[in-house]
Amino acid sequence: MDFAYSAQEEAFRKEVRDWLDIHVKELPTWWRNPDVAGPEIDSQEYHDFSLLWHKKLYDAGFVGIAWPKEYGGRGATILEQTVYNEEMAKARVPGPSNGLGIGWAGPTIMGYGTEEQKKRFLPKILSAEEWWCQGFSEPGAGSDLASLQTRAVDMGDHYVVNGQKVWTTGGHRADWAILLVRTDPSAPKHRGLTYLLLDMHSPGVTVRPLRQITGHAEFNETFLDNVKIPKSMQIGETNRGWYIAVGPLAFERSALASSIGRENTLKDMIAEARKLKKNGRPLTEDPVVRQRLAQFLIEIDVLKYTGLRSLTGQLRGQKPGPETLVVNLFNTELGLRLADYMIELEGPYGQLMRGSKYAINHGSWQYSFLSSRGTAIASGTLEIKRNVIAERGLGLPRSTR
Repeated sequence: MDFAYSAQEEAFRKEVRDWLDIHVKELPTWWRNPDVAGPEIDSQEYHDFSLLWHKKLYDAGFVGIAWPKEYGGRGATILEQTVYNEEMAKARVPGPSNGLGIGWAGPTIMGYGTEEQKKRFLPKILSAEEWWCQGFSEPGAGSDLASLQTRAVDMGDHYVVNGQKVWTTGGHRADWAILLVRTDPSAPKHRGLTYLLLDMHSPGVTVRPLRQITGHAEFNETFLDNVKIPKSMQIGETNRGWYIAVGPLAFERSALASSIGRENTLKDMIAEARKLKKNGRPLTEDPVVRQRLAQFLIEIDVLKYTGLRSLTGQLRGQKPGPETLVVNLFNTELGLRLADYMIELEGPYGQLMRGSKYAINHGSWQYSFLSSRGTAIASGTLEIKRNVIAERGLGLPRSTR
């Protein structure tokens, strides 16, 4: 594996760093200083801040870096996208907003949409003029997504859709949704689904917030009552929606950026461990604590280099292999372990949430601990991910239990 970047990629790195040197100073104090409390993550103030920062990134050409220029992207290489992810993670600055649009809807439309759909949607996804959400999961179809029951009836030039979706992230702010529906109830469950684009302002769409264990309500329930969706909003072939949904989403966010993010968390953990004391001495002098922190550093390197193996395969034009599946699982579990251990280090302070004047960093570690529980099921439970690795990565027979 070659770890060196080309002159072109290093020149782009300098461009990103030069931009950051100027604009990091424009971030609000609460973002740059953990001792200052910022707005709640589900508040309008935080949303407005995200959009403002997104516009700065977009105007600089840092949104959709590897997207084609004709659709509003930069037309850069995958490695330049990797360089950007790396530098943003090192600088600890926010990424673009409209994540479901840029990370899910956009790649799907690029891969399977018509030219008319690409020109209509892609530029406004990148600029965040139109906000996107995802209508996949249902109350009875989460990890087993193919069991979904939201029904779309073919009415000639449009579908009439009835059903319920759940865990619709940002649905209360969204203009559009990517929607997976059942169009052939008699077909095997993976073969009767169709992929649609839903105007969230359509008559019959009702969005209700879901309050999570963190106290926030970024997620929603979405109810569809005789919603009409034009056939022009269908992506790909009828009853082939499952294969479209899982296709372009196989390449996860840069594992290098993820490993830098975990490294940042570990650095913050070490800084807090220096302040926290046991028997009058900093926790960083405790040999058991030091060993645990060292183990985390080892695991972060494992994440980094396994992710680079996956990236190398992608650069060679290979389909995602077992490395991608392993990185996804390992990164999720590592996040859980880091969150758990920080609460353990805080001792009695680990019980204090935002609002208590004694809470460390305004309860940010407690928020990470609680929200990490959701990441363990967000794209399939850890158990299901292990089954996927066993069956698709290692070729083992499907479990009969």
